[in-house]
Amino acid sequence: MANVEESRDQDYISVDHMALKSWVTEVFCKLGVPREDADVTADVLVAADLRGIESHGVARLGRYTSRLMKGLISPVANPVIVRETSSTALVDGNNGLGQPVARWAMQLAIDKAREVGSGTVAVRNSNHYGIAGYYAMMALEHDMIGMSLTNSSPLVVPTGGRKAVIGTNPIAVAIPAGKESPWVLDMATSVVPRGKLEVYARKNKPMPLGWAVDETGQPTTDAQRVLDALTARLGGGILPLGGTALFSGYKGYNLSVMVDLLCGVLPGSNWGPKVDEPVDGKLVPSRVGHFFWALRVDAFRPIDEFKQEMDDYIRMLKESPKAEGEDRIWVAGEKEWELQEEYSREGVPLYYKVVETLRGIGQEVGLPFDAMVLGAGHSTGMA
Repeated sequence: MANVEESRDQDYISVDHMALKSWVTEVFCKLGVPREDADVTADVLVAADLRGIESHGVARLGRYTSRLMKGLISPVANPVIVRETSSTALVDGNNGLGQPVARWAMQLAIDKAREVGSGTVAVRNSNHYGIAGYYAMMALEHDMIGMSLTNSSPLVVPTGGRKAVIGTNPIAVAIPAGKESPWVLDMATSVVPRGKLEVYARKNKPMPLGWAVDETGQPTTDAQRVLDALTARLGGGILPLGGTALFSGYKGYNLSVMVDLLCGVLPGSNWGPKVDEPVDGKLVPSRVGHFFWALRVDAFRPIDEFKQEMDDYIRMLKESPKAEGEDRIWVAGEKEWELQEEYSREGVPLYYKVVETLRGIGQEVGLPFDAMVLGAGHSTGMA
């Protein structure tokens, strides 16, 4: 079976990212989302594809449109401050789309950091917000350090367990640099996020052994089996970062718990198995929680000095001795910056099954995908 790289030309189609974003924006507008919020949500989704994170890009669009149509997400995001100090805030997302709620909350953290040096904002009653790195990177243009955390549906089994009770709960940190690209960590606290399993299931490929366990708690390469069991809450799930206890999976397990405590318990939102837990067999709003932090670098030292030393540190990593057979040492965010530049220029690659799904969404809301995106030019690969 060919790997993704070998089959990319025939299985992927590259589309102009601006045309794609415009179409996604219009889809949300058709579902009653205000244009400004629709534009933010589309920007976050396309940003994931631009950075090569196809698990969290427009492939997830159906998740949002379905929940909007079912009334599980409010189309109008109306975040409000519930409690506040000069450096902190508790925000209620009022069940709006996670992206505009999260962007609003991170901007609030940045505003507070500008005034007092540090700003932290916890959010309750929100929804899935896309890639965590998007919000952490908002701090970069202000010469600040940014952090973004969110909890999620129970997808991960605790070390020694066989049923998912905690989320993939990502952690993202963005730190500015000078001539070098900013250092941007954006990672799940599980071996992989759910979206990675969806990618393998979509391509009907066996996933690597050690990513997940089935409902009996045994390792499996069948991504679809794990996804089906997770949906039905039958057991099994993704392993925490590190994998089994032998490889220190308890570290990822407890990082996930930490995120859940800051995003769920602290703001009074859902946590663990409560996220997306059906009530009387029916789906209900997720009530996901987020946590954002912004820190002014110049509260500690002159920003130019800091950026210069960041450059020195990044170069130290990249120029350190390489293992035999390796030609490059990567730093966090570097691959994504390079992909973003390439895909902005040459087009975003979308897997053909994702394109088929987007066509279906377009038909459902009356916005033809082919005419508005593929017809916009800059499309190559499989049609």
